[in-house]
Amino acid sequence: MRHWLRSYALLLRWSLLRMRAELPLFLVVQTGMSVGVVVGFSFLVPIADEVTALYLTTGAMTVGLITVGMVAAPQIVAQQKLQGIFDYQRSMPVPRLAMLAADATVWVAINLPGLIVALGIGALRFDLDFTVSPLVIPAVILVATAAVAIGYGVAYAVKPVLVGIITNAVIIVALMFAPINYPADRLPDWLATVHQILPFGYMAQAIRETVDVPSTGVPVLPFVVLAIWCAAGLAITSRIMTRRT
Repeated sequence: MRHWLRSYALLLRWSLLRMRAELPLFLVVQTGMSVGVVVGFSFLVPIADEVTALYLTTGAMTVGLITVGMVAAPQIVAQQKLQGIFDYQRSMPVPRLAMLAADATVWVAINLPGLIVALGIGALRFDLDFTVSPLVIPAVILVATAAVAIGYGVAYAVKPVLVGIITNAVIIVALMFAPINYPADRLPDWLATVHQILPFGYMAQAIRETVDVPSTGVPVLPFVVLAIWCAAGLAITSRIMTRRT
């Protein structure tokens, strides 16, 4: 454990130094995406009821997490594979999960400013009063970690040239065809059924129902499903990083 923690601390520092030039841009893009969803999508529904306003506000937070974890992060990994950094990482005498944890910590931290700004703008624009649960912190961490784990799993499993195509498809689905900014009952039955398996709807539900807790309490199902997706992404990534070529 001592070796793992020391490796994690050193890898976290290395990740921050390696990405220091890109981090400010990622912060701006992630924050802008979160704000854009709240403000821009509200133009589609000029008179939004409380439910719609809640979906737009928490949906903006979820889209921001997805954008960083499942779009930006895998694109960076694809670039590292092309530059040979991936092979260098595989040769390092450190635990693979410590390497993944260090990268995930950076991406989770990038998300935090955008989440706070989106929540504040949503509250001001729609005059919302939230019933926030303490579980919002583990919910955000789990959603962000699941997004990074899935994104890394895709980036490590497919060729770099395909990563851009897949990540573009992800953001299109998240913005327009997933029950993130609107309820699932607005989707066609077949698409709603598909989203019972995909993680997008559960990500939005975990954020939404911890930011504003429903009368029935915070459900367990989204956390369970996201934990499974997170474990699957980490398992794929760890397997590829430890596989001998």
